[in-house]
Amino acid sequence: MAHSKQALKRVRQSEKRRLRAKSFRSEIKTMSKRLADAVSKKDEAVARALLQKVISRLDKAKKVHVYHANAANRRKSKLARLVNSLSAPAKA
Repeated sequence: MAHSKQALKRVRQSEKRRLRAKSFRSEIKTMSKRLADAVSKKDEAVARALLQKVISRLDKAKKVHVYHANAANRRKSKLARLVNSLSAPAKA
C-alpha cells in the first residue's frame, strides 16, 4: 500500500478514473450490441439513430482519454460500415 500523501492521492485518482472509464466502455459496448442487433433485423432507421449516439459517446470517451483517438475512430468506422451495409446494394 502507498505510504506518502502523493501516492495515496494517486491511488484515489486512478480508482476514480478506472470507474469512469469502465462506465464509458460498458455503455459503448451495450450501445454497439444494440446497433448490431438493429442491423441484423434490417431496421435502418433505428440503426442510424443508434449510430449517432454511439459516435457521440465514443467522441466523448476519446476526449476524456478513455479510448485512444485511433481506437475510437476505428470503432466508429467499423460501426458506420455496418450501418452502411444496410443501404448498399448486395454485390453478387
